Amino acid sequence: MLPLERDNGMKDGQISTEALHRVAPEDDVATALRPLQSGEAVSLGGEVVTLREAVPFGHKAAVRGVAAGQLVRKYGWPIGRATRDIAPGDHVHTHNLQTDLSGLDQYSFEAPSSALATGADAQPAFMGYRRSNGRVGTRNEIWILCTVGCVARTAQRIAQAASERFKGRTDGIYAFTHPFGCSQLGDDLDNTRRVIAALASHPNAGGVLILGLGCENNQLDQLLASAPGIDRERLRAFSAQLSEDEIEDGLAAVEALVERAELDRREPCPLSDLVVGLKCGGSDGFSGMTANPLVGRIADAVAEAGGTPVLTEIPEIFGAERLLMARATHEGVFDGIVSVVNDFKSYFLDHGQAVHENPSPGNVAGGITTLEEKSLGAVQKAGRAPVAQVLRYGEVVQDHGLTLLEAPGNDAVSCTALTAAGATVILFTTGRGTPLGFPAPTLKIASNTALAERKAHWIDFDAGAVLSGGGLDGTAGHLLALLLETASGKPTRAELNGEREIAIWKSGVTL
Repeated sequence: MLPLERDNGMKDGQISTEALHRVAPEDDVATALRPLQSGEAVSLGGEVVTLREAVPFGHKAAVRGVAAGQLVRKYGWPIGRATRDIAPGDHVHTHNLQTDLSGLDQYSFEAPSSALATGADAQPAFMGYRRSNGRVGTRNEIWILCTVGCVARTAQRIAQAASERFKGRTDGIYAFTHPFGCSQLGDDLDNTRRVIAALASHPNAGGVLILGLGCENNQLDQLLASAPGIDRERLRAFSAQLSEDEIEDGLAAVEALVERAELDRREPCPLSDLVVGLKCGGSDGFSGMTANPLVGRIADAVAEAGGTPVLTEIPEIFGAERLLMARATHEGVFDGIVSVVNDFKSYFLDHGQAVHENPSPGNVAGGITTLEEKSLGAVQKAGRAPVAQVLRYGEVVQDHGLTLLEAPGNDAVSCTALTAAGATVILFTTGRGTPLGFPAPTLKIASNTALAERKAHWIDFDAGAVLSGGGLDGTAGHLLALLLETASGKPTRAELNGEREIAIWKSGVTL
């Protein structure tokens, strides 16, 4: 267990053990597994570090000296530069460490030296819904989507009434609404249209009603024309301005969809049929040591089986992008990674923002100092599998293997993008906690036991077990079992709490 605070129980002159954790032997810092006091002596790798000042839970202590201007290493990679001399035992944080990121970088492709074997004969199985196009859902729900925010409340009213009228006949009826679709131009309009179209073809939806208004920029006919993957047998759509009673027409449409969806049955499906979204939100100093590498073990298991783990949050790989580029399966994938990274950096710079405008206040409070540190911890979610494809925002996975998806770090926007890309389950790591939920069932994985115990109604899995005896491999087995149970229908905490929503990325002007 990793408590928030406790008396260290040490007497003067006594050396404590298991109080610091260093990720890689070459690291200049180690993470405090509990609050450390000034003057406390801590054993680490056969050496003794005496704390020169207090170090909060989850924060970093220097384990070797670093001169001002030199790089500081964690995870075996630089996480920034020292702004003053740092001595062993110093607290290392914003007062003596700063980012080394600035503008765009240049990259060169080198063929990867090895790849993971895929397609294992004996795969774990889950009970999923196999669709006519071969994709497999983990839920069989009716989704009500809208072209424009003007009919968002109408969609919600239809969903509420339909949930009562058709209760128990499917896995649920949900409205996923947004405020956009009108007064939008260019990329913003395209993004709204692509995301709604992608959600309409999602395998977790046994039926979809798309509700339009009639006069919006995001015209219903154009949206449907841009979505050739939609199963028209499972689709209903109409514009409210052309309806005498849009609520009754909506309920009639949902009834037809329910009658089709309730014929579906779960069947055994191999792990290779899963598309798993990888996301971290509200990270702390333990995220990169427990929850994220734990999810990386699951991502590797899915990729090795021939499935599709999907990593996103492009601004939260800045400083760690070379680790992913080195795993590109071919030069085209490498070029795709370079493009999404530098395009996102340019997006920040074009708006007068620094590329390192991260971590968030919650991240800093949890012990993360620089974007490089956050990114190096975040990419642990991708395990060690080769990067097989790169998707732009709103695109849907076409191939198997580890996938990099363009989307911002915002929890709601990125998880919506993961769902639109085809994720049927999302693994969401957090060191701070959040109640948010999304269309795809989302497992919240706490980086530390204290959070898991304090917010048990939010958290599905405690990754703190990694540092309290379970280890990464042992704990990964338990998480994989939960993933398969969830894919087979076990509800997540967010689902039980009724937390289901979407958010669409807006980057342009509004008329």
